Amino acid sequence: MKGPLFFAKILLFGEYGIIEDSKGLSIPYNFYRGALKIPSSSSEEKMKSYQTLIHFAKFLKDIPDEIVIFDWKKFDKDLALKMCFDSSIPQGYGVGSSGALVAAIYDKYALNKITVLENLTREKLKKLKLIFSEMESYFHGKSSGLDPLNSYLSLPILINSSDNIETIGIPSQNPNGKGAVFLLDSGSESETGHMISLFMENMKKENFNLMMRDKFIKYSDFCVNDFLKGDIKSLFNNIKVLSDIVLNNFKPMIPNSFRDLWKKGIDSNLYYLKLCGSGGGGYILGFTQDYKKTKIALKKYNIELVYNF
Repeated sequence: MKGPLFFAKILLFGEYGIIEDSKGLSIPYNFYRGALKIPSSSSEEKMKSYQTLIHFAKFLKDIPDEIVIFDWKKFDKDLALKMCFDSSIPQGYGVGSSGALVAAIYDKYALNKITVLENLTREKLKKLKLIFSEMESYFHGKSSGLDPLNSYLSLPILINSSDNIETIGIPSQNPNGKGAVFLLDSGSESETGHMISLFMENMKKENFNLMMRDKFIKYSDFCVNDFLKGDIKSLFNNIKVLSDIVLNNFKPMIPNSFRDLWKKGIDSNLYYLKLCGSGGGGYILGFTQDYKKTKIALKKYNIELVYNF
């Protein structure tokens, strides 16, 4: 058995904000992918994945039937054959490793599933997001359901609010463009559950709550609108402000060794960094209008190109 492939995702804008009903824009990232399979040989990695699936299946059995029902006969039969999720998506890096696994399980075992081939109305997308939110909460304690949705549909997704999501076209890449969105490897994994708990605690503080509402969400929404319109000048003005807001208010989510680099980007206007997912490690997302110069400036680090302007 070799299941269909499910890709990584990148949340370009909306990290943390979407928990508080901001806009968000998520795109598939097919450089990394995963698929369910019955392994022909055993390895430590495959056994680890198999054990994860055993515990995950136990959790899924407790999800109410009115949300989602699985074909347990088929699921248990495949688990008995030591099924694993064969994936190149790095875990704890903010690019949707658990989301791809959730999408793969739903695709293979959900009964009466909503398929990507049907007319995906707003109600169906909302239902899928709810299902995926329940399923992925196993991994993070709280999930928006967006990562699995992106992986399942393999389409860019615009979040207008928690109740209003839609698939959307994004401006075509310019392969010869100087500007780029890139990933910067922090060299360490992130603990998403811990980061989200930290954020939820901070939201109880009045100053942080005001900053989220009056600054973070405002500029994050501006960035979504600019990106979709292809207004690069306005986009970079707003990303600079957003990058600065994150640097000053989300310190625990930025690894210590990257804070100076973060500030250097803002001060030089060569590149702007922002969180990729929950932060605290994993990838950091970067935006630049001169990718060649940025690659030279960041030559000590591993960076990956995501999108060309």
